Amino acid sequence: MELKIFLYLFVSIFVIWSMDSININQIFKKNKIYQARTFYFFLGLALIYLITNFIYDFFIYSKII
Repeated sequence: MELKIFLYLFVSIFVIWSMDSININQIFKKNKIYQARTFYFFLGLALIYLITNFIYDFFIYSKII
């Protein structure tokens, strides 16, 4: 479980760093700042969760096989 916490922290840094390169101003409507920030936040959480679980499962199943 400690490995998974470390992975969450490690992946969080890279997801935030990579999402910083996206220009979200052109994607959303004008004057929808809070909706855009909320979407951006949940998108980041979803990416962190998916990438962390993929890496964790990859290492766990590769040791068994």
